[in-house]
Amino acid sequence: MEISGVISAIVIGIVIGVLGRLVVPGRQRIGILWTILIGIAAAFIGTGIAAGLDVADTNGVDWVEWLIQIAVAALGVAALSKVKVRH
Repeated sequence: MEISGVISAIVIGIVIGVLGRLVVPGRQRIGILWTILIGIAAAFIGTGIAAGLDVADTNGVDWVEWLIQIAVAALGVAALSKVKVRH
C-alpha cells in the first residue's frame, strides 16, 4: 500500500467514525481520538466484509460497502461507550 492509500484510509476512517458516532443514539462517552481509531478499523473491517459479500467493487459509488463500514463503526462506538461507562 502506498502512502496515498494510507492517507486516504485515515481520512475515510475519520469520516466513517464520525458517521458511525452520529448513528448511535444518546451520548457517547468516548473522545474524538477513539472515534477516529474505531472509524479506521471499521473502514478496514467493512471493506473485508464487503469483499466477502462480493459488493466491494461496483460501478460508481460503493453504497453497500459504505453502509457496512458505518454499521461496523456504530457497533464499535456503542461497544466502547458501554465499556467506558462501566469504568
